[in-house]
Amino acid sequence: MSVLVKQTEQKITELVNSAIESAVNRGQLENAEYSPFNVEIPADTSHGDFSVNAALKNAKVFGKNPREIAQIIIENMPCDPLFEKVECAGPGFLNFFVSDRFFAEIVLDVLSKKENYGKSDYGKGKRVLVEFVSANPTGPMHIGNARGGALGDGIAAVYEAAGYTVEREFYVNDAGNQIEKFKTSLQARYLQLFDSSVEMPEDCYLGEDIIIHAKNFKEKYGDKYLNCSETERKNALCDFALPKNIEGLRRDLEKYRINYNTWYKESSLHESGKVKQVIKKLKASGHTYEEGGALWLRSTDYGDEKDRVLVRENGVPTYLVPDIAYHYDKLVTRNFDIAIDVLGADHHGYVPRLKAALEALGVDSNRLVVVIMQMVRLVKNGETYKLSKRSGKAVTLSTLLDEVPLDAARFIFNSKEPNTHLEFDLDLAVEESSQNPVYYVQYAHARICSILRNIQAEGIAVKTPSAENLALLKAPEEIELIRHISGLTDTVIESAKSQDPSKITKFAFDTATLFHKFYNACRVKCDDPALMQARLNLCIAVKTVLMNCLSILKIDAPQSM
Repeated sequence: MSVLVKQTEQKITELVNSAIESAVNRGQLENAEYSPFNVEIPADTSHGDFSVNAALKNAKVFGKNPREIAQIIIENMPCDPLFEKVECAGPGFLNFFVSDRFFAEIVLDVLSKKENYGKSDYGKGKRVLVEFVSANPTGPMHIGNARGGALGDGIAAVYEAAGYTVEREFYVNDAGNQIEKFKTSLQARYLQLFDSSVEMPEDCYLGEDIIIHAKNFKEKYGDKYLNCSETERKNALCDFALPKNIEGLRRDLEKYRINYNTWYKESSLHESGKVKQVIKKLKASGHTYEEGGALWLRSTDYGDEKDRVLVRENGVPTYLVPDIAYHYDKLVTRNFDIAIDVLGADHHGYVPRLKAALEALGVDSNRLVVVIMQMVRLVKNGETYKLSKRSGKAVTLSTLLDEVPLDAARFIFNSKEPNTHLEFDLDLAVEESSQNPVYYVQYAHARICSILRNIQAEGIAVKTPSAENLALLKAPEEIELIRHISGLTDTVIESAKSQDPSKITKFAFDTATLFHKFYNACRVKCDDPALMQARLNLCIAVKTVLMNCLSILKIDAPQSM
């Protein structure tokens, strides 16, 4: 809700408290300590703009029927120009009806704050680290990473808009089994360039990118690594290819309007000794034990379904240990208040063991927020679409952005809650119609820009409005639209608290819908100059709200379409 709405709720609380105090002094209500009450915006505002349950909450305290208490409160209510009337409704609710000035003040609030409207200091002083995408650097990003990128960046953005200090991080998995598999694949392709009879190992990467890396490596080094040790050859190939892959990930993500504060390498955890340190800390916690030559974490102490191996019999840590060290580094060493991980649905069972390890280390695991993202189904011509026309291979982030507008991708990937499956219609994403949600929202913004251009072309200046002028906005479509845009600040905060940027896309879509409804019902360029000025300023306020919503999601707000 806007600051004005919050101030209005506070004003209502003060008025009700004053009325109760007056009734007590006049002997109409018993002098007793009464319970706090709620001020809410009802679902059906035709029965009042704000509803108060003070009489219902304190029926026993005052020993009277709630409706009788409500009537006494109304009789003692001080007058305030912000409200037209107060009525008793239902079993004893106090319903407040605001005056036209209330809605005028909302429009003035939007116009004064401009690009800052919707932002707040709700999370001021809190530091948040959002880690997302973190795609395997052994190959290009797939379609799931495309959703994870838009989602993670959107989560970071709503936290920023809600006043938190936010950093974005990409965790580079440059250690472990997938890197060994990468090395083995590169080596086989390199050796094949000298001997075509060399066979590919069973478990290896078969992508075209591996072949290209091997050819480029040969062009640079020739047969230099043909007769050296396998370890030296593999390391040289990896040192050559991996940075190029990482740079490719960075380049694709920047194209997607995503920029990270940090690219954090898994290998740095091993090199710095943080993996060994966290094993030592876990042993000292008393929540580990040895069995069968392996070191186990007693994660069942913290609700995990079974205990987990930390260090294998051969002394090599499991993949869980670097992840524990990494999250300990986030929450303790770097002291972020909240660490948010955006993970695929296949990681669902992984969360309890990671949280258990943090608890064993004395870290409040509630500070780790894991957003589980469901799968994406690409659809074209009404059918599941898996192949890229150009390459015949799975669609990557890069090839997707070659097929659909970037704005459409970012909007559609944030159009559903993270924990729901998403159907991405490639035909709809490029369609210029009201069926395409991002086009629909952008068109509303462009339409307002067109209205303002046409007005100015006729020599009509848009004047700075007063509350009295904006109070002329009384049509149901005008009031409905104003009431809606007053909710942007609260929507941003709720979006951050739930790690759900789809609340912003929905708010933007609903804003566009209500604007089109207003535009069709109320002539902006009308015969009444004062009313025309009020409606023009309402258009500017809506344009601001649409632009701010799209800006949060890093989506363009075009002035013409």
